[in-house]
Amino acid sequence: MSTNNLSAYDPESVPNAKEMRFGIVVSDWNREVTWLLLDGAVNTLKKFGAINKNIVVKHVPGSFELTLGAQFLAEYDDLDAIICLGCVIQGETPHFAYICQGVTQGITQLNMEYNIPFIFGVLTTNNQQQAVDRAGGIHGNKGDEAAVTAIKMAALQAGMEE
Repeated sequence: MSTNNLSAYDPESVPNAKEMRFGIVVSDWNREVTWLLLDGAVNTLKKFGAINKNIVVKHVPGSFELTLGAQFLAEYDDLDAIICLGCVIQGETPHFAYICQGVTQGITQLNMEYNIPFIFGVLTTNNQQQAVDRAGGIHGNKGDEAAVTAIKMAALQAGMEE
Protein backbone atom coordinates (compact mmCIF):
# COMPACT_ATOMS: atom_id res chain seq x y z
CA MET A 1 0.00 0.00 0.00
CA SER A 2 1.26 3.46 -0.88
CA THR A 3 1.94 5.89 1.93
CA ASN A 4 1.78 9.01 -0.22
CA ASN A 5 0.16 12.07 1.27
CA LEU A 6 -2.69 12.56 -1.17
CA SER A 7 -3.32 16.02 0.30
CA ALA A 8 0.01 17.44 -0.87
CA TYR A 9 -0.28 20.68 -2.83
CA ASP A 10 1.88 23.65 -3.77
CA PRO A 11 0.96 26.43 -1.30
CA GLU A 12 2.05 29.01 -3.88
CA SER A 13 -0.74 27.80 -6.18
CA VAL A 14 -3.50 28.56 -3.65
CA PRO A 15 -5.10 32.02 -3.88
CA ASN A 16 -5.70 34.21 -0.85
CA ALA A 17 -9.09 33.46 0.71
CA LYS A 18 -9.34 36.60 2.88
CA GLU A 19 -12.34 38.03 1.03
CA MET A 20 -14.10 34.69 0.43
CA ARG A 21 -17.04 33.15 2.32
CA PHE A 22 -17.31 29.39 2.66
CA GLY A 23 -20.00 27.00 3.77
CA ILE A 24 -19.14 23.59 5.13
CA VAL A 25 -21.74 20.86 5.52
CA VAL A 26 -20.45 17.92 7.55
CA SER A 27 -22.06 14.57 8.23
CA ASP A 28 -22.21 13.52 11.87
CA TRP A 29 -22.32 9.84 10.88
CA ASN A 30 -18.80 8.42 11.36
CA ARG A 31 -17.98 11.61 13.26
CA GLU A 32 -14.67 10.20 14.53
CA VAL A 33 -13.62 10.63 10.89
CA THR A 34 -15.82 13.46 9.60
CA TRP A 35 -14.93 15.85 12.40
CA LEU A 36 -11.25 15.34 11.54
CA LEU A 37 -12.14 16.24 7.95
CA LEU A 38 -13.90 19.34 9.28
CA ASP A 39 -10.87 20.35 11.34
CA GLY A 40 -8.66 19.93 8.28
CA ALA A 41 -10.95 22.01 6.08
CA VAL A 42 -11.35 24.85 8.57
CA ASN A 43 -7.63 24.97 9.38
CA THR A 44 -6.71 25.01 5.70
CA LEU A 45 -9.21 27.77 4.89
CA LYS A 46 -7.73 29.85 7.72
CA LYS A 47 -4.19 29.07 6.60
CA PHE A 48 -4.98 30.78 3.30
CA GLY A 49 -6.63 33.83 4.84
CA ALA A 50 -10.28 32.96 5.50
CA ILE A 51 -11.57 34.48 8.72
CA ASN A 52 -13.86 32.76 11.26
CA LYS A 53 -16.94 34.83 10.49
CA ASN A 54 -16.63 33.84 6.81
CA ILE A 55 -16.73 30.10 7.51
CA VAL A 56 -20.25 28.78 8.10
CA VAL A 57 -20.43 25.20 9.41
CA LYS A 58 -23.64 23.16 9.44
CA HIS A 59 -24.07 19.56 10.58
CA VAL A 60 -26.34 16.95 8.99
CA PRO A 61 -27.13 13.45 10.30
CA GLY A 62 -25.48 11.43 7.53
CA SER A 63 -23.75 11.62 4.17
CA PHE A 64 -27.01 11.23 2.27
CA GLU A 65 -28.23 14.49 3.82
CA LEU A 66 -25.18 16.45 2.63
CA THR A 67 -26.86 17.38 -0.63
CA LEU A 68 -29.92 18.99 0.94
CA GLY A 69 -27.83 20.64 3.66
CA ALA A 70 -25.60 22.14 0.97
CA GLN A 71 -28.64 23.32 -0.98
CA PHE A 72 -30.00 25.02 2.17
CA LEU A 73 -26.68 26.82 2.61
CA ALA A 74 -26.70 27.96 -1.00
CA GLU A 75 -30.23 29.31 -0.70
CA TYR A 76 -29.95 30.99 2.70
CA ASP A 77 -26.43 32.41 2.73
CA ASP A 78 -24.17 34.32 0.35
CA LEU A 79 -21.20 31.98 -0.11
CA ASP A 80 -18.36 31.63 -2.60
CA ALA A 81 -18.12 27.84 -2.26
CA ILE A 82 -19.66 25.03 -0.23
CA ILE A 83 -17.64 22.06 1.01
CA CYS A 84 -19.46 18.76 1.61
CA LEU A 85 -17.70 16.45 4.08
CA GLY A 86 -18.73 12.89 4.85
CA CYS A 87 -17.55 9.33 5.19
CA VAL A 88 -19.24 6.19 3.89
CA ILE A 89 -17.61 2.89 4.85
CA GLN A 90 -18.39 -0.33 2.97
CA GLY A 91 -20.63 -2.68 4.91
CA GLU A 92 -22.17 -6.06 4.24
CA THR A 93 -25.17 -4.73 2.28
CA PRO A 94 -25.58 -2.69 -0.91
CA HIS A 95 -26.43 0.38 1.21
CA PHE A 96 -22.88 1.71 0.60
CA ALA A 97 -23.37 1.82 -3.17
CA TYR A 98 -26.74 3.58 -2.96
CA ILE A 99 -25.50 6.24 -0.55
CA CYS A 100 -22.30 6.89 -2.52
CA GLN A 101 -24.17 7.13 -5.81
CA GLY A 102 -26.86 9.39 -4.38
CA VAL A 103 -24.41 11.78 -2.74
CA THR A 104 -22.18 11.93 -5.80
CA GLN A 105 -25.10 12.63 -8.14
CA GLY A 106 -26.60 15.12 -5.71
CA ILE A 107 -23.44 17.17 -5.35
CA THR A 108 -22.86 17.07 -9.10
CA GLN A 109 -26.40 18.30 -9.67
CA LEU A 110 -25.91 21.17 -7.22
CA ASN A 111 -22.79 22.22 -9.13
CA MET A 112 -24.83 22.39 -12.31
CA GLU A 113 -27.85 24.20 -10.83
CA TYR A 114 -26.25 26.88 -8.65
CA ASN A 115 -23.74 29.52 -9.56
CA ILE A 116 -21.19 28.48 -6.91
CA PRO A 117 -18.88 25.49 -6.53
CA PHE A 118 -19.92 22.57 -4.33
CA ILE A 119 -16.88 20.52 -3.33
CA PHE A 120 -17.03 16.74 -2.91
CA GLY A 121 -15.15 15.90 0.28
CA VAL A 122 -16.73 12.53 0.95
CA LEU A 123 -14.59 9.53 1.79
CA THR A 124 -15.82 6.25 0.31
CA THR A 125 -13.69 3.53 1.84
CA ASN A 126 -13.68 -0.21 2.28
CA ASN A 127 -12.97 -0.06 6.03
CA GLN A 128 -12.45 2.19 9.03
CA GLN A 129 -8.66 2.18 8.74
CA GLN A 130 -8.77 3.51 5.18
CA ALA A 131 -11.03 6.31 6.40
CA VAL A 132 -8.69 7.20 9.27
CA ASP A 133 -5.72 7.15 6.88
CA ARG A 134 -7.48 9.81 4.76
CA ALA A 135 -8.69 11.96 7.68
CA GLY A 136 -5.31 13.14 8.89
CA GLY A 137 -3.48 9.82 8.70
CA ILE A 138 -0.80 8.55 6.35
CA HIS A 139 -2.70 9.65 3.23
CA GLY A 140 -3.33 13.21 4.37
CA ASN A 141 -6.69 14.81 5.10
CA LYS A 142 -9.47 14.97 2.53
CA GLY A 143 -10.74 18.04 4.39
CA ASP A 144 -7.52 19.87 3.48
CA GLU A 145 -7.96 18.87 -0.15
CA ALA A 146 -11.58 20.00 -0.19
CA ALA A 147 -10.66 23.39 1.28
CA VAL A 148 -7.90 23.99 -1.27
CA THR A 149 -10.29 22.98 -4.04
CA ALA A 150 -12.96 25.35 -2.69
CA ILE A 151 -10.52 28.26 -2.62
CA LYS A 152 -9.26 27.56 -6.13
CA MET A 153 -12.75 27.14 -7.58
CA ALA A 154 -14.06 30.28 -5.86
CA ALA A 155 -11.07 32.21 -7.23
CA LEU A 156 -11.66 30.77 -10.70
CA GLN A 157 -15.25 31.93 -10.64
CA ALA A 158 -14.35 35.37 -9.27
CA GLY A 159 -11.76 35.74 -12.02
CA MET A 160 -14.35 35.00 -14.68
CA GLU A 161 -16.71 37.61 -13.28
CA GLU A 162 -14.09 40.39 -13.58
